[in-house]
Amino acid sequence: MTGRPRRLAGTPHPAGRRTLVPLALALALLTSACAGGGSSASDAAPVSAGERAAAAEEQLAKNTLVPLEGEPSTPELPVTVDSSDGRKVTVRDASRILPLNGGVAEIVFTLGLGDRVVGRDITATFAEAKKLPQVTKAHDVSAESVLSLRPTVVLADTDTGPKEAIEQIRDAGVPVVVLDPATELADVTTRTTRIAEALGVPDAGRALNERMDEELAAARVAVPKGSRPKVAFLYMRGSAAVYLIGGKGSGADSLIEAAGAVDAGKDAGLDKAFTPITSEALVRAQPDVILMMTKGLESVGGIDGLVQIPGVGQTPAGMNRRVVDMEDGVLLGYGPRTPLVIDILVDRIHQT
Repeated sequence: MTGRPRRLAGTPHPAGRRTLVPLALALALLTSACAGGGSSASDAAPVSAGERAAAAEEQLAKNTLVPLEGEPSTPELPVTVDSSDGRKVTVRDASRILPLNGGVAEIVFTLGLGDRVVGRDITATFAEAKKLPQVTKAHDVSAESVLSLRPTVVLADTDTGPKEAIEQIRDAGVPVVVLDPATELADVTTRTTRIAEALGVPDAGRALNERMDEELAAARVAVPKGSRPKVAFLYMRGSAAVYLIGGKGSGADSLIEAAGAVDAGKDAGLDKAFTPITSEALVRAQPDVILMMTKGLESVGGIDGLVQIPGVGQTPAGMNRRVVDMEDGVLLGYGPRTPLVIDILVDRIHQT
């Protein structure tokens, strides 16, 4: 979910040779520096939340992805995979890949298959995808735009639409693999596995999952003990008068909990993904911190405008102006950059 609430055989490199990435290396060097001259790496002090967040922010500021180390795996095709719309789909050619979701595109590029991607969806905002032709307007797919790029495989999710466009693409003979939306951390590895299998590079998928698991585990180590602030995720689009608070299944709740905090909407009993904001709901939620997408915060006039919205200024978060915002395409992207999101949330949410 990004930008709106919804949702020839080759010998691949062993996973162990493909897990070291620049961010991990930078953090390892920070750890060594903290250890002092004579200490071994195993004796080094753990990297602090602030140091991890600084490294993560530097990587996100570049708006680039970190592909797996080593030569990209060559797809081993054909493969037949399950599609989330109940079909069996056979992929025979992965030379022209078209992902219709930003998080899916991040996975494809990180697997080392970016040079095969021929187009992008509006939510693919990272640098490597920026020059690719866009095949969506707002969030609707144009079948004509897709087919003009002659894709050999299309990756969509169950929220991709309109359905008529997906059927038109399928009727033209293009394999369309539909995936379930990713709304929690556990979905990231499942989605990565399914994408890697559909593209004929299952070993690369396992390597990427191992890398993300290691990064997420390291981020959780930095969570302060005993501190459980309440965080409310607010989805806002001021120009469209959309003001929502996240609850169970919003996509943000899993991130908030992974960062060692309590989702305030969920804790207040909001069992829907999103509920219209009312003063009563905000007062009941009593968040210590508010989490938002950057464009959403900008759309209501920044923090100054946010605290003028009824109820916001009466919460601990509003009174203390404790607002954390992150780029729309990254915060709920649920892809290879999600460990960076957790690193930043751990640091910002627990600041006093």
